[in-house]
Amino acid sequence: MTKEISFPRQYSRTLRYTLGAPRSFTVSPDGERVAFLRSRSGTDRANLLWVLDAATGREHIAADPSVLLGSGEEDLSAAERARRERSREGSAGVVAYATDAAADLAAFALSGRLFTADLRERGEAREILVTGPVIDPRPAPDGRHVAYATTRGDLRVVTADGATDRALAEPDADGVTWGQAEFIAQEEMDRSRGFWWAPESDRLLAARVDDSPVRRWWIADPANPDSAPAEIAYPAAGTANAEVTLTVLGLDGSRADIDWDRGRYPYLARVHWSAGGPPLLLVQARDQRSQLVLAVDPDTGATRTLHVDEDPVWLDLFPGVPCWTPDGRLVRIADEGGARVLAVGDRVLTGAALHIRSVLDVGPDDVLVAASTGEEAADPETGQIHVLRVNSTGAVRVSSQPGVHTAARSGPTTVLVSASLDRSGSRARVLRGTTPVAEIASFAETPVISADVRLVTAGKRGIPCAMLLPTGYDRDRDGLLPVLMDPYGGPHGQRVVAARNPHLTSQWFADQGFAVVVADGRGTPGRSPAWEKAIAFDMAGVSLDDQVEAVQALAEEFPLDLDRVAIRGWSYGGYLAALAVLRRPDVFHAAVAGAPVTDLRLYDTHYTERYLGHPDERPDVYDAHALIGDAPELSRPLMLIHGLADDNVVAAHTLRFSSALLAAGRPHTVLPLSGVTHMTPQEQVAENLLLLQVDFLKRSLNL
Repeated sequence: MTKEISFPRQYSRTLRYTLGAPRSFTVSPDGERVAFLRSRSGTDRANLLWVLDAATGREHIAADPSVLLGSGEEDLSAAERARRERSREGSAGVVAYATDAAADLAAFALSGRLFTADLRERGEAREILVTGPVIDPRPAPDGRHVAYATTRGDLRVVTADGATDRALAEPDADGVTWGQAEFIAQEEMDRSRGFWWAPESDRLLAARVDDSPVRRWWIADPANPDSAPAEIAYPAAGTANAEVTLTVLGLDGSRADIDWDRGRYPYLARVHWSAGGPPLLLVQARDQRSQLVLAVDPDTGATRTLHVDEDPVWLDLFPGVPCWTPDGRLVRIADEGGARVLAVGDRVLTGAALHIRSVLDVGPDDVLVAASTGEEAADPETGQIHVLRVNSTGAVRVSSQPGVHTAARSGPTTVLVSASLDRSGSRARVLRGTTPVAEIASFAETPVISADVRLVTAGKRGIPCAMLLPTGYDRDRDGLLPVLMDPYGGPHGQRVVAARNPHLTSQWFADQGFAVVVADGRGTPGRSPAWEKAIAFDMAGVSLDDQVEAVQALAEEFPLDLDRVAIRGWSYGGYLAALAVLRRPDVFHAAVAGAPVTDLRLYDTHYTERYLGHPDERPDVYDAHALIGDAPELSRPLMLIHGLADDNVVAAHTLRFSSALLAAGRPHTVLPLSGVTHMTPQEQVAENLLLLQVDFLKRSLNL
């Protein structure tokens, strides 16, 4: 790839520079091997399964999809395409895998077929002929069996040699599946799994999902009127969710149904089963203000309460918890004393100087976590996320350099993945204890532009912001710059991070002649529980107020022309962009709103009701957040962009809003994307979207 290629083309062709970068690391318990996924180049979408020898640093291919499938295109089932959409997976080949306890055997699916690979020896991966199409295959801890779900809804198990393939559970009614996570768990709870092996490998804990109570929607393809609409079960706010139950299924045919108060706690948010103790469940009330950590008796299905959490606003879910330590103590993350802390057993191990974000690994001597600095830190570090080892004596950083870090660990070996502002991409270093022993190569493309980012805080609230100016900008020569606000600005979406690649698109917009501001106002993650929960029942007002405060405060320090301010965003950011020109046209003079959620009644239960409550109980809150009622107020240029195949933020959001604008006689631009989902992985679509946005913004601001 030469320097002549444009940034939009390179950015889309490389899937935002993720292709070719190693990911999805698994460290063997003895620390000798690291399995991971990586494609052959920065433009190749097909991931291979690789293994690194930690002692020598040598890598070898454990599974190559081009060998296993030949050169033909992947044949994905609708269920597999939906799983990839939920996880925002745009690559191909081996996109996920699971291993046995020793990390000797890996299992994965390609085109709905089951394959296994020996990670210890350099043998070829092999196909196991089973009753497919296969979803989410997972070896037993002892490696003797592989369990998998199918598109028909049954949960099956096959011996590792392929000799015996049988069903453990089959659907007993329409709309029932076994061993799969329902839409709401995948999209909002970060739970993609639907079954869990026992440590002894003799049984599984399996979810039975009945989505027949869920309202049906149909996603049509208007560009192909001869195609039938796709039916989806979408649990919109205030409507019925899928009914989820759990059963222990023994390989010997035994069954034990798990009993908990599903009427009070219908959401199955987390499941953990390890040798440290009995199976753990985290179940939530529908209003998400109370939740239980339950221990399961796998012989009888009875449960007992280990811990109760309650919060007057809402309770968040965190990666990696709850879980057991090897010696049987409960590990959890909680909001206590105004801070997000790590608790092990009956002790809280961290305080307000750290904001715990996830548990990465639990060892016999410490817990490996990812954390930001808390609001009471002596030296707050805007946009940084570090990896730390925490035990009863304190917290010690594993990551020493400024940036954004995460890790995978088992036994004595850690894979530390680091990104920073002073280099593109990320580095994956292998540590033995604290000593670096290897680095896993990245084949990702080097961007044709470089982001020059200043991380600052703005206004009386200290709003984290990233500021980007045009390359080569000279204030004396160029004067004040038109402003482009480029936020996500809502829950789960931290944009102000101390890493270069996440800011490349903002830099490209800056190089078109804008001062670009990315502001993480209240509601965004990484600062404190109070900061995140400040948007309760007023997402619109709080989010918009902080964007206004950020741009006005930054104009006192940077060359911002407040008479020419535009805003762009996607998803929540798209909602925020449209909201800005509707309700604050005195500040914002043009907007590009991609996939905006214009009516929260059309969005899903778990997300929407967490922040706004139940629509039957708080109809005024939902009315206040809907954009359709504001349609007559539009007085600024507005471009709406929406993928017509989007099954997350459905196109009805934009179409209804556009109809309201038309009825009010308000000119606006609509760009419908045929065949495009909530992601835009198609190369030409992603490239031209950037170009069309720049053209619209320049015309709208008379540049």
